[in-house]
Amino acid sequence: GGTVIGSARCKSFRTREGRLQAAYNLVQRGITNLCVIGGDGSLTGANLFREEWSGLLEELAQKGKIDEDAVKKYAYLNIVGMVGSIDNDFCGTDMTIGTDSALHRIIEVVDAIMTTAQSHQRTFVLEVMGRHCGYLALVSALACGADWVFIPEYPPEEGWEDSMCVKLSE
Repeated sequence: GGTVIGSARCKSFRTREGRLQAAYNLVQRGITNLCVIGGDGSLTGANLFREEWSGLLEELAQKGKIDEDAVKKYAYLNIVGMVGSIDNDFCGTDMTIGTDSALHRIIEVVDAIMTTAQSHQRTFVLEVMGRHCGYLALVSALACGADWVFIPEYPPEEGWEDSMCVKLSE
């Protein structure tokens, strides 16, 4: 997955001071184009950075960290945002970056434990990721023939425990 590159949400970037440092770093390295791949947090942060860009450059100039020529030279920051989320919860695309590989891993895990569950006549519970979206749970449950699935979009009704026990006993 994407986390293999070690990227994560940066706490300091959530502050204006952190974004000011990021702007300074980009100007120092001559970077004027960013490709941001992420979910809601990353893309919201990228949009805020874009909105603040000219103000950040002005503040850097006022503090004497960059000169007026740099403010003019780096006046435009181009950002391309790509949805990278295993949740597959973004409209306008069939599947977000990360969803397919997450589903693939889930199917591999189910395949690996299925024979153990069958041979020992045991019930296994599998929890998958997905913050507020049940896409991975639903699609993997369909693909693997799960008897029961919980998704945030359709919370269980009162008494679900009894219904589930009956189903599993069958």
